Amino acid sequence: MLINRLSFNGLRNLSAVDFEPGSGINLIVGANGSGKTSLLEGIHILGMGRSFRTRQLRNAISHDAQSMTLFARLDGEPPVPIGIRRSRDAPELEIRMGGERVERLSQLIETLPLQLVNPDAFRLLEGAPAGRREFLDWGVFHVKHGFFDAWRRARRALKHRNALLRRDRMDAKSLSAWEHELAHWGDRVDSLRSDWMAEFLPVFEETLSQLLALPDLTLGYSRGWDRKRSLLDILEQGRATDQQMGFTQQGPQRADLRIRLGRHPAVEVLSRGQQKLVVTALKLAQGRLLEQTTGQSCLYLVDDLPAELDARHRQVFCRLLESMRCQAFITSVEHDALVGPWQSQTPLEMFHVKHGSDGSGTLVPQAQIDFMTE
Repeated sequence: MLINRLSFNGLRNLSAVDFEPGSGINLIVGANGSGKTSLLEGIHILGMGRSFRTRQLRNAISHDAQSMTLFARLDGEPPVPIGIRRSRDAPELEIRMGGERVERLSQLIETLPLQLVNPDAFRLLEGAPAGRREFLDWGVFHVKHGFFDAWRRARRALKHRNALLRRDRMDAKSLSAWEHELAHWGDRVDSLRSDWMAEFLPVFEETLSQLLALPDLTLGYSRGWDRKRSLLDILEQGRATDQQMGFTQQGPQRADLRIRLGRHPAVEVLSRGQQKLVVTALKLAQGRLLEQTTGQSCLYLVDDLPAELDARHRQVFCRLLESMRCQAFITSVEHDALVGPWQSQTPLEMFHVKHGSDGSGTLVPQAQIDFMTE
């Protein structure tokens, strides 16, 4: 679904925002600290229920406000309104969709799928496995029916097994029951991840080839335990060492993506610009597979477009994004770097975030930008 209206109140340094974005490429320009990234953050919270800038959502509330209210209206028959409210003194989000209260974040994530490309995107390559696992599971969740239920059950079984491992006296009967539960749902999670990976790989490889020539780059899936042994066998035989460690050492919670160039981890060989293009290809391929499989479009948030990319690769990226006919919100402090790479008969929407006299950021719609081709 496309966003056709956004309204933010109490979000960081932004003044009240209420505007109608375009259905395609939305360009957001402004000085450092004006609030460009905050706009993307608000959209990210609407789609994910959390910020990409802070773990504590109350930190995203404006200093002079007691609460933050975010609203989006999605295209549809009828349109679908999404609202999120976070009070400074409330422990949880209040989420409403279509006028009804939503209890599970999974409903929010399913309704507004989005991908973020920002200066922290390198963590997908160089960071801990948890980030790559989250990327993997986002794709499986949106494409594979039943994944969320299997993932939730496996997580519950893992939590109970770990709790039993940390007890002074091991309850063998209870431990065995939860091990069987974890093995069953862990195998199911692994199967769905493997199936998704087989579908994702050709889409990723084709997407990457349009951005960068890296024929030796490989993407592999590691399930988190020895492929030659069953998970149940590993859990049963590993009780003693797991008890010493205080947690389950092997299982679906240890899954990872291996991104390599030849024999080396890609992050050790690629330049920063190449790394950004690889991560970008991963993110765009997520959305492309989602659309191919379900017909649902993905929203893209791109913060600081010129960062780590020269003019030629910015152009290649923008032309690919444009060819996907998706909705995107893209920021930069450089007007020319933001406007220059596009060449299309499809209008682009330009917005300017300006500093107010009180230090707040104000969103000012600019004239629609049309490109004429010879």
